[in-house]
Amino acid sequence: MTTTLRPTEPLQRAADGTRSRHYQVCVNSRPVGVLHLGTSPQLGPSVAVIHKLRVDGPDRRRGRGTVAALAAEEVARGWGCRLIEASVDADSEAGTRLAEALGYVLRNRTMAKPLGETPPTLPAGSRARPMTPDEFTAWQAYEAEQYARTWMERGVPEEDARAKARRDHEVLLPQGAATENMLFSVLEQEGERVGILWLALREDRAFVFDVEADAAHRGRGHGRTLMLLAEAQATAAGHSLIGLNVFAGNTAAERLYESLGYRTTRYSYGKPLL
Repeated sequence: MTTTLRPTEPLQRAADGTRSRHYQVCVNSRPVGVLHLGTSPQLGPSVAVIHKLRVDGPDRRRGRGTVAALAAEEVARGWGCRLIEASVDADSEAGTRLAEALGYVLRNRTMAKPLGETPPTLPAGSRARPMTPDEFTAWQAYEAEQYARTWMERGVPEEDARAKARRDHEVLLPQGAATENMLFSVLEQEGERVGILWLALREDRAFVFDVEADAAHRGRGHGRTLMLLAEAQATAAGHSLIGLNVFAGNTAAERLYESLGYRTTRYSYGKPLL
């Protein structure tokens, strides 16, 4: 039996330049599932995204999904893409197995934690204050550079990585430090600055965009204190859920979040298209 992709629409081109197309997954012309392939609006036209891949029940565990994913890679190569990405719900064992079997590498994961009604208390000697305008300017330049380099290390071309860093900051922070529902804090220990926190207050949850102990103060538990600060700010704002994203390989951060009760909700994978 032959598994193929059958387009169900013309190639779509959005105003931002992204491509997108829906397909049926077919076995000998018989529809057995669906696939939605596009290019990334965040990472640019060189990165393809498998937005959806589903094989219907009776045809699962027969290699249909594997062949469909490989066919999607060929389409992406034809579009000129150099990287393809896909994300999988944490409870989807089949999706995780498929991604790893096809050579996709874990890039990052989304984590979340339910919050109680009482904000956690910071350790003795620790206090938070808002960033000053000068601190925000210095932090934003540093964070944008680090963010771009993180994507470059994961195979995204430099031009696309830097464009993503600029675009994300423009979208998330249109008014800079004054952007509504964005909190930028400095953590002090006994009056000395030891780290920073960027927390977003969204409709359904709070989200930690950046948390970092200053280089001279790492390894002293300030990362945990910063996360307690994030939870305290989220609880005070009336949120019952907090989330974050952590890049694969950041073992210290992963262990910290897990020790605080965060659980993975989604895995994101990437694969070079040679």
